[in-house]
Amino acid sequence: MTTFLRLLVDKDKAPNLQASCRALRTGEKDSRTFEISPGSFQSVPGAPFAYWVSEAVRGLFKAAPKFEGEDRTVRQGVATADDFRFVRCWWEVLPSEGRWPTFSKGGVFSRFYDPLPLVGNWNEDGKELRAFKGSAVRNPSFYLRPGLTWPLRSHTFCPQILPSQTVFSTRGSAIFSPDPLLYLGLFSSSVIDLLLRLLSGREGHPQYDMGDISLLPVPVIPSEKAAKLRQLAEAGWRMQRGLDTTNETSHAFLLPAELRPRQGGYDASAIEANLARIQVEIDDIAFEVYGFSEADRAALEGVKCSEAYEHDSKDGESDEEESFDIVQSEDALVSWAVGVAFGRFDWRLATGERTLSPDPEPFDPLPAQSSGMLLDGAKPFHKTAGVLVDDEAHPHDLPSLVDQVLDTVDAQVAVDVRRWLQKEFFAYHLKNYSKSRRKAPIYWPLATASGSYTLWFYYPSLSSQTLFSAVNDFIDPKLDDVRKELQDLRDKGASRNSQDENRLEALFSLEQELANLRDSLLEIAPNYRPNHDDGVQITAAPLWKLFRHKPWQYVLKDTWAKLEKGDYDWAHLAMNYWPERVRDKCVIDKSLAIAHGLEHLYVEPKPVEKKTRGRKKAGSAE
Repeated sequence: MTTFLRLLVDKDKAPNLQASCRALRTGEKDSRTFEISPGSFQSVPGAPFAYWVSEAVRGLFKAAPKFEGEDRTVRQGVATADDFRFVRCWWEVLPSEGRWPTFSKGGVFSRFYDPLPLVGNWNEDGKELRAFKGSAVRNPSFYLRPGLTWPLRSHTFCPQILPSQTVFSTRGSAIFSPDPLLYLGLFSSSVIDLLLRLLSGREGHPQYDMGDISLLPVPVIPSEKAAKLRQLAEAGWRMQRGLDTTNETSHAFLLPAELRPRQGGYDASAIEANLARIQVEIDDIAFEVYGFSEADRAALEGVKCSEAYEHDSKDGESDEEESFDIVQSEDALVSWAVGVAFGRFDWRLATGERTLSPDPEPFDPLPAQSSGMLLDGAKPFHKTAGVLVDDEAHPHDLPSLVDQVLDTVDAQVAVDVRRWLQKEFFAYHLKNYSKSRRKAPIYWPLATASGSYTLWFYYPSLSSQTLFSAVNDFIDPKLDDVRKELQDLRDKGASRNSQDENRLEALFSLEQELANLRDSLLEIAPNYRPNHDDGVQITAAPLWKLFRHKPWQYVLKDTWAKLEKGDYDWAHLAMNYWPERVRDKCVIDKSLAIAHGLEHLYVEPKPVEKKTRGRKKAGSAE
């Protein structure tokens, strides 16, 4: 027998270690002391030092068949080797059949449900990706099938629905079986989390590897309990998805939190309470089917409630930079109103003029747009060509339109909308529309040097004519008005008062800044042919000088420098600006040739002949 001391759950380890050693010497009973035969570790694959659980728990791995086998499997997916090139947020690309399917990349902690904000380039069965050196396309026959996925790193193992028509990645591996809802329920239990921690040998900050999931013991589950697990799993998925209906970057989005109750079926605190109840019921079933004794269950519950477990839950490493955190604030309400003004979201959901479509089924493909977005062909709140302005007297004035939206839906906000849009909105928007290390804001403020005049561009509506239209429809008329007022003040001559002088000075500065903004846009416009497949960051890069939000400006400046250098020659924008360079590269890089539809330019390199070494003749000189 070997003695193990366990102090992971103790805050004051030094005195508790002394107490445990003292108890060991005197033969007293101590909950931190374990006497285990090392041979019993062999029951668990890999023989980890799983000393803190009972022999019965360790024996589960021999008593029940492992998950991997027959029609159940765990598979690793594609490694792109360049996510910036092959992965986008779903709102960056225009809807297209098959070109940009949903892409699972591991996600964040969220029981039963993953928002899945990414799409991946899988055009022509991943033709470009397959040709890219360094990529690895594993198990493609399993792509686009419904299944389960999970975050590789999380404080608790949490399987999630993987909808059909999804490509999964190396970090977003997938679980497949004929009965995915059953395993969504079972694998959400605390028992499975414990068994995976045993397999990995890592209790704190665990990593849930696919090999360990394959080795999970799965006992025979009585039919009535299996049916209950399926029911609980689906209910948990629907509730978690229901919480996501207030997240405007989600496919599930309907309305911001302050308006969401108007469509019924939404009470965040009640949903959270029901999710907690579902978790308890799932755990009860799992404890029973795995034969956990009261002592085993109490030991597990004690670990879950310990300070060490709580610390782990706060600081556990996630696959993503952000957590699945739904914004519930006035900011979200104003942000939604901005979307309504641009024709993105439908205000009629808030007024009751539009009814909802039925909820999707768990494994249905994710839609091309969220339910809260304006339906194709529906009349928008305000007709726009994708450009609005911060100019109080203008009919396309964004702050005025936002106020009109809020009045229409009878919603009140305490903030000064115009000031908030000028000072705070873009930073909020940039953070909200950044997922999985991609920054993808869709409302672009292009402003004069002082920020005295701002044009707001709507990324999904960008075209090769947008910059010209902005100059012709907004800047030129504004310049005419400014110059006319300037001339009127100059004509006053000596009769100008101090207020007139201040206004004259302000108008003179505005005239210069407007002229500079106009010149900058017209300098860029002739070669600016945006392609949404490039994504937000590439598309915005030529305009970097006109963004006044410094962190975003620095990102775009660096992106533009890399475009000029040739790092992103796969982008359509690179072909616009440097066609000869890109075409030359297509000759030697098949993936670039495919990206630009120039595969005929690619020249396959001649195979290198291997030199064979002949056998030495007998008696030959050394």
